[in-house]
Amino acid sequence: MEYTDRKMNKQNTPEHTTEPGHPLHFGSSLTGRGVQFNLFSRNATAVSLLLFDEAEDTGPAEVIRLDPEQNRTGDVWHIHVLGLRTGQLYLYQVDGPFDPDRGHRFLPDKWLIDPYAKALTHDRPWKKWKRDLMPRCVVVNDYFDWQGDVPLNYPLRDCVIYETHLAGLSEHPSAESAAPGTYRGVIEKIPYFRDLGITSLEFLPIQEYNPHELLQKNPLNGRTLTNYWGYSTINFFSPAARYSSTGSRGQQVTEFKEMVRELHAAGIEVILDIVFNHTAEGNEEGPTISFRGLDNSIYYILDDTRRGYKNYSGCGNTMNCNHPILRNFIIDCLQYWVMEMHVDGFRFDLGSILGRDQKGRLLENPPIIERIAEDPILRGTKLIAEAWDAAGAYQVGSFPGGRWAEWNDRFRDDMRQFWRNDPRKISAMAMRFSGSSDLYLSDGRKPFHSINFITSHDGFTLNDLVSYQEKHNEENGEANRDGHNANYSANYGVEGSTEDAGIEQIRSRQIKNFLASLLLSTGTPMILGGDEFRRTQKGNNNTYCQDGPISWYDWTLIERYPVIHRFCRELIKFRRRHPAFMRPNFFSGQDLSLNGLPDITWLDEKCAPVDWNREKNILAALIDGSKADIQADRDDNDFFLMFNATGEEVRFQIPDPPSGKVWQRKIDTSMNPDILDINVVEDLNRQEYYRVESRSFVLLISEHYGSEAIRLG
Repeated sequence: MEYTDRKMNKQNTPEHTTEPGHPLHFGSSLTGRGVQFNLFSRNATAVSLLLFDEAEDTGPAEVIRLDPEQNRTGDVWHIHVLGLRTGQLYLYQVDGPFDPDRGHRFLPDKWLIDPYAKALTHDRPWKKWKRDLMPRCVVVNDYFDWQGDVPLNYPLRDCVIYETHLAGLSEHPSAESAAPGTYRGVIEKIPYFRDLGITSLEFLPIQEYNPHELLQKNPLNGRTLTNYWGYSTINFFSPAARYSSTGSRGQQVTEFKEMVRELHAAGIEVILDIVFNHTAEGNEEGPTISFRGLDNSIYYILDDTRRGYKNYSGCGNTMNCNHPILRNFIIDCLQYWVMEMHVDGFRFDLGSILGRDQKGRLLENPPIIERIAEDPILRGTKLIAEAWDAAGAYQVGSFPGGRWAEWNDRFRDDMRQFWRNDPRKISAMAMRFSGSSDLYLSDGRKPFHSINFITSHDGFTLNDLVSYQEKHNEENGEANRDGHNANYSANYGVEGSTEDAGIEQIRSRQIKNFLASLLLSTGTPMILGGDEFRRTQKGNNNTYCQDGPISWYDWTLIERYPVIHRFCRELIKFRRRHPAFMRPNFFSGQDLSLNGLPDITWLDEKCAPVDWNREKNILAALIDGSKADIQADRDDNDFFLMFNATGEEVRFQIPDPPSGKVWQRKIDTSMNPDILDINVVEDLNRQEYYRVESRSFVLLISEHYGSEAIRLG
């Protein structure tokens, strides 16, 4: 190894006194007299701790070689360095066999990041993984004045999730942020989130990653593209320093905690998208940053030759998640984010990889998935799986582990095809709308385990779903080959933006139809941030590399599309007022309630039983709101819902209202106003039919005629 001598002071003695320390608790931990450092490596033959004064220093201020006799217990290398304090910078050098045929790739001249580091410096961009440009690990003090805060941990069925890129919220000039693109920029948006009514923010990855790892250029302007989304983790314990407005010597940890505390005070949860399936080290030709140089054969699933990597992630490597060392690492990481950072939940990117064994085979009962679900500290924490991977595993409806929720892409695709009016989609639409019992009932899970979504970061925005027939990813530098091809989108006559009032009317109505279908479906709804005011990505359905206005939130769109914004806000409020749309159990379809009706009855436009094989996408549902939630203080209203995805007006026969009540219009996506305020109603005066315009959704609610309200008409 290049550095072998300790730094000496003027008395020619080591700068810092050391003790062997103890092997418990990985990472760096402050003690009363210094810092304890612990590192795992089973196959290393030598370990050196490098101490730095500044992040830009080209060499360490002190190198401390660990004695295998004194500073190693089993596979744990440990040392207690006296006199060190919060903010100390450090890295490691690790020697061992370079023997790719056995999976070993130790490189003694490399500087390595501690996998358990709680912060990394970010004083300059890491354009290449040159040693001098490596970020430094930071010793962090865990103390923070939480002011009594604890994770909120709302029941899933009560949640409305808002998925967003953290920086994108406040980067655009229209955000008028004092700290654009940062944790504090999120705090500035809290009044907006409260007014919108969402309960939970789900952030794209905020663990430390390298935005400068991409090589391709934007062919339209020649600029090198960046990793904007962050699905290429360097360190799983460290909040990204680039999102800190105050510094990168541990300030990012404090600023993240401040954000969580303020969101919680406003009643808003924090859910993190976390990427345990792979790391930024890529395949055998990628950089050695941390895990590869510490113990490659343990951290990764290797191919049969042991020289290469199984690539179930599509990103060059796959973490060996069911190795006991990795299982401990993952649990330690999740517990840290819950205990020290107070987050409320996690969404696991390509979660099916968590179910693969050390040979890459899918397990029936994967140890790490069960352990996460059963961990006592994580017991109240939300666990959401992206229940597939890049190697063909698809487990939507069958993800193991009991209490896991899942991103339900079946909901996404079936709803898109129904409202696009693809033939014979009423059966699929009804199944998704009523909670996807075909996916979740048999293994004992509940409707809220289905995370329902129409759009997400990965794909079109809602505006683009109704504005583009095809994806337009040319600016990604991959000749438009990247991104999903099966988008089930439509442009209604013009590709992209248009001034045609007729096309714009159809698009706005379809957006309302999608929002209503999402927010009134049984299950847990997730909205893609900005869909509530028609945020566009110009037809790009894979903006992973676009850190610019195409990805940032243009807040002026609220002024341009106030009707969509109001509709979404009022719809969220409507959902949260009515337990019939947040029911904890599946519709029985058979159990008779007090008024003698099934809890849900699917009908055609003539109020007759549905022919599920019919071609036209015309459907109605009568929902009995009584006993929707046995824990509710009162029975809910009854509802009659009408869906018309065709291009023609349809006359629906209206069933008789419950005894002593009348039907009132609450929602009609073809009308203005499209959704009535809470204290405004429109009685239908016992009319027998309702004309539902083309591509429209209507909801009627039963009320006692004498109820206090402002009446229209």
